[in-house]
Amino acid sequence: PAAVPKPAVTQDEIAHGERFGKIIAPLSDYEISADDAARIWVLVAKEYWRKARRRLRAGPAYRWRYSGRTPERVLIAPPDLRLADPQIALEIYHGRFPLAGHMVESGGRSPFQLEVANRGWRKSLHGFRWLRHMRAAGTDLAAANARALVSDWIASHGNHIAGVAWEPGTTARRIIAWLQHSSVVLQGAEFPFYRAFLKSLAVQIRYLRSMAREMPDGKERLRARIALAFAALSLPAPPSALRAATRHLAEELDHQILPDGGHISRNPLSVLEILADLLPLKQTYANQAEAPPAAVMGAIDRMLPALRFFRHQDGSLARFNGMGATIHDRIAAVLHHDDTAGAPLLHAPHSGYERLATGGVTVIADTGAPPPAEVADAAHAGCLSFELSCGRQHYIVNAGVDTYGAAEFRPLARATAAHSTATLNDSSCARISHSLRLGQPAGAPLIGGPRHVPCHRTDQDGRQGFIARHDGYAQRFGILHERELTLSADGLTLAGRDRFLAAGGGKIAGNGHDDVSVRFHLHPDVGLLHEAPDRFVLSAPGAERWSFTCAEVQPQVEESIYFAALGGPRRSRQIVLSFRAGEVPQVRWTLARNGLAGHSGSRR
Repeated sequence: PAAVPKPAVTQDEIAHGERFGKIIAPLSDYEISADDAARIWVLVAKEYWRKARRRLRAGPAYRWRYSGRTPERVLIAPPDLRLADPQIALEIYHGRFPLAGHMVESGGRSPFQLEVANRGWRKSLHGFRWLRHMRAAGTDLAAANARALVSDWIASHGNHIAGVAWEPGTTARRIIAWLQHSSVVLQGAEFPFYRAFLKSLAVQIRYLRSMAREMPDGKERLRARIALAFAALSLPAPPSALRAATRHLAEELDHQILPDGGHISRNPLSVLEILADLLPLKQTYANQAEAPPAAVMGAIDRMLPALRFFRHQDGSLARFNGMGATIHDRIAAVLHHDDTAGAPLLHAPHSGYERLATGGVTVIADTGAPPPAEVADAAHAGCLSFELSCGRQHYIVNAGVDTYGAAEFRPLARATAAHSTATLNDSSCARISHSLRLGQPAGAPLIGGPRHVPCHRTDQDGRQGFIARHDGYAQRFGILHERELTLSADGLTLAGRDRFLAAGGGKIAGNGHDDVSVRFHLHPDVGLLHEAPDRFVLSAPGAERWSFTCAEVQPQVEESIYFAALGGPRRSRQIVLSFRAGEVPQVRWTLARNGLAGHSGSRR
C-alpha cells in the first residue's frame, strides 16, 4: 500500500510522550555513580572558571590588549562552501530574518537591538554566515544592505565585549564570515567604513586569540583555531603570526580528528561542519602560495572518507549522536572535493561505528562507547542501534534530533528508547545530565553508560557482519547486551541476534529487573502490514518491500516520533519485541527483501 504521510507532532504532544508508546524512557531512575558525579562537578567548575576568565578578559584591565595596528586591507577573501540563496537576501532586505529555523521580523528596527528569546537565532544573527546570501544576490542593493548591517553591528556591539555576540564560538564564525564575504561588504564602501570594518575585525581576532586556549574541548575550539588561521592568511600579518596559527591548528586537529576521520564527539554532523571550514582554508593556503600544513591535509584526507561512511545512498547522514535532518546539497558541495572515489570504508573502530553495504542495502550501526563528557553535550544513549536503507528509501532509523526545535525536548531524542536498539526496564543505558542545578553551567553531557564495547567483524564468503557487546546496564541490572548483525552477500537478508548475558557469568536472575524491549523505529514514509503473528511487511511507494520476522517473540507495534524530519517531528511507528531476559535470553530476527511494494493487503 502507498505510505500515508504522517502529520507533524506538536510540542504539547511531545511533552506527553505516553501517546507515542514507550519511545521516551524515564531518565530519572539512573543513579549517578561517585565517579560520574565527580566528572560533572569538574565540568561545572571548569565552566565557571571559563566564564570568570572571560569576564576578566572583557573588562578594562584586559581590553587595552585588543587595541593595536589596524590592517590596511583584506588580501584575499576565502571561498565559502555553504549554500547561498538570493531569496533570503531579499527577505533580510525587507526586515525578515529566517535564521536557525526561526523567523523574526525587525519591523524597521535594527535586528541587533531586538530582544529575541531564541538563543540559536541570536547566535546565528551575530555569526553573520547569512552574508553569503547577499553575495549570491550579486546586486548593489544587497551589498549596500550587507554593509549597513555590518556597520550597525559595529556601532551597537563593536565596543562592548559581552553577551552572545562575543561568545568565542560566535566570534569565530563571524570572523570567518566577514573575511569570506569581505568583497560584498566592502563593495562601494567609503574609506571611514573600510577602516572601521578592518579595525573591528582586528579587535575580534585579538580577542579570539586570547580566548581560544580557554575554550572547552570540541568543535568550537577547533573552529576558533581555523578562524585565526584564516585571519593570518587573509590580512597582512608577520610570518610568525601565520606559523603560530598553523601550529595551534595542527595541534587541535591532531587532538580532535580521530585516525579513522571521525570527530571526538562521535557526531557525523561535526565531520561535515569542520570540513566545510577546512576545505576553504586549504584553498586559501594555496591561493597565498603557502603549502597547506600536513595536519590540515591529513585531517581532510581522513574526514572525507568518514563523511561518506556515514552517508546513506539517498545522501543523508545516519542519525547518531546529535545528527538531525540532512541538507543534501551541503554534503554534495563538500564531497565534490573528495578525490578518493570508490566505496566507503566499512569499519570505523576509533569513532565506534560499523557499516554493512552490499546489493543496494546500507546498514550503519553505533558500536562505540560515549565520547568524553566535555564533548558529549549532544551525544546519545544509543549504543548498538542501527539504521537500514535500501536504495534511496530508509526503513529502520533512529529518531534523530529536531535541530531547531525546543531545547527541553532534546533529551527525549537522546534517550535509548529513541533508537533502534534494546532498552532494559524502560531505562536509558546512559544518563543525560540536564538538571537545572548542574545542566546550565555544564551543558547537558551524557554521563555513565557503556564503558566497554568490544566489537569484531564477521565478514565471510561475501557476507558482512559484526558482533558487539555493551555493559551500559551492567552496573544497575547486572546484564550485558550483545548484538550480531549479518548482511547476506546479495543484500537480500539482514539477520540479527540480540543476546542478553549476566555480567558476572551464569544465568540471568529473573528478579523483575530483566524486562527487555528491542525496538525497530520505522521511517515515517514506511507503511506496515501485519501478515502473520510473527511477520510484518514494510513498504514504501516505488520501493522494495521488506519482511520482518521473529520466531521467539511475537512482534508488537507502537507509536513513535521521528524528530529528524526537515519540517519538524513527525509521527511514525516502531516494531517492538518485549520479553524477560531471564526467560528468553536471546532473540533472532530477520529483515528480508520481497520485491517492489504492491497495493493490496490490510494496513495496520
